[in-house]
Amino acid sequence: MSHTDLASYAERADLTQGRRVFEPASRTRTAFARDRDRIIHATAFRRLKEKTQVFVAHEGDHYRTRLTHSLEVAQIARSLAHALRLDDDLAETIALAHDLGHPPFAHAGEDELVVQMRDYGGFDHNVQSFRVVTELENRYPQFDGLNLSWETVEGVIKHNGPVSHRLDEPAWSVVRPYAAGGEAGWDLRLGTFASLEAQCAAIADDIAYNNHDVDDGVQAGLITLRDLDQVPLIGPMLAEVRREYPDIDDRMLRIEAVRRMIGVMVEDVLAETGRRLEEDRIVTTEDVRMAKRTMVDFSHAMHVDLAVLRKFLFERMYRHYRVNRTRSQARRVLSQLFELFMAEPEVMPPEWGEPAMTPDKTQRARAVCDYIAGMTDRYAIEVHQKLFSLDLALDL
Repeated sequence: MSHTDLASYAERADLTQGRRVFEPASRTRTAFARDRDRIIHATAFRRLKEKTQVFVAHEGDHYRTRLTHSLEVAQIARSLAHALRLDDDLAETIALAHDLGHPPFAHAGEDELVVQMRDYGGFDHNVQSFRVVTELENRYPQFDGLNLSWETVEGVIKHNGPVSHRLDEPAWSVVRPYAAGGEAGWDLRLGTFASLEAQCAAIADDIAYNNHDVDDGVQAGLITLRDLDQVPLIGPMLAEVRREYPDIDDRMLRIEAVRRMIGVMVEDVLAETGRRLEEDRIVTTEDVRMAKRTMVDFSHAMHVDLAVLRKFLFERMYRHYRVNRTRSQARRVLSQLFELFMAEPEVMPPEWGEPAMTPDKTQRARAVCDYIAGMTDRYAIEVHQKLFSLDLALDL
């Protein structure tokens, strides 16, 4: 969409607030498209292919990983942005970056790093994604991180809403320099809402995982289609598809019902967002940032239905004994790796081990945490086996 077709409250790549380190504009891409390309080429992005969504990445080829989840989020974010006449490159870029800091083994991995880092400055996967794009990715001779546009970095840290109230939490201390007057010299306006494009990425995340967790849960045999008949959103879709195609097989029924559920949720967001933009008289990007509430959101009725669906998924899928076993094993792997690396940083690869060779335990813990958070599921399992297996490993 050319910038002449964009809504007045859309971000404009030609009016970007720029990058922390100046770079001449690209001849072939807008600032936001260039950001997207940098994320796609990042090591942290490639590693998402072996990071768990709900099921450990090696449990089956058809389940979502963080990478396929991020691609689904990006597709939905782009569709929402296009329908709202926003900059779809920016929405897609923030969506692709939103999980770059997620550790291995999904939420079990994050929970374990939160425990291990409790005395050393904390851990938060949103902050870790921010650190990946601003300092940890090491691909350019001129700067640390990816040197992304202001609007992209703002969206990565603020896509779920203002964050200034979180700056006192230890895990968020690295974001403090980006507040007004902070030493980063780059004010991300942490007390305001992010762009509508960032809000599209945030809601696309909700739409994607609620739908694909239903899909993966049925495929994994943790729940059946009959279990879902009385559940809001998916139940009515199953009934509708059965009415239209009485002879449909279960596989196609599941796929079609989930596809329609995504459509229903997208339409709900577009209707509710249009209503809020009008009600709050939003005209400019500044109006979006200074608004009293999120603009891109579900209707109240959809929030109610989603709460019931999430409760069902939580009880029947996320806490299923098979998933619990994986969580238990994952937490044990990470806690043992963390303790070992803290005691013997010299067994880590030099780029992580050397920063950890310091008497400052907080600094050491951060280096250990960064190393573990970057691991894929498979790599974490392999490293754990090499270091803890009693077989004499000759290929250390």
